[in-house]
Amino acid sequence: MKLSSPAFKDGAAIPRVHTCDDRDISPALKWEGAPQGVKSFALICDDPDAPRGTWVHWVIFNIPPDKQELPENLPTKDSLTDGTKQGKNDFGNIGYGGPCPPGGTHRYFFKLYALDASVQLQAGCTKAQLLDAMKGHILAEAQLMATYKR
Repeated sequence: MKLSSPAFKDGAAIPRVHTCDDRDISPALKWEGAPQGVKSFALICDDPDAPRGTWVHWVIFNIPPDKQELPENLPTKDSLTDGTKQGKNDFGNIGYGGPCPPGGTHRYFFKLYALDASVQLQAGCTKAQLLDAMKGHILAEAQLMATYKR
């Protein structure tokens, strides 16, 4: 599986519009090459360079299996009309919370998971809860990394 974004290339800087220094909107993401038997997708975005340990920026799951993209500026709501649910980020909010490093250059990993089941969690769950619920159900993974410096 391959994950990409029209907003930035793998390893490049994430545009300011997707950070706390601007509109703080989620970037568009696209994927291809999902394996047979996918029942849902999940995505986690986090920053392993945060001073207090890995900082979670986005938890989103139960993305329908026929989807191959997330549009830019996804609403920061618990549940979307297609059944997609969003969890809580480390800012304490539902949905996407963009890069906002205290200093230096940080890396932001967008990790997409193809699952053989829907996740039986409520919206507002944490990254740890999602990872636990996905155990034994991951068919494939893809990753995209961006950087941001303040």
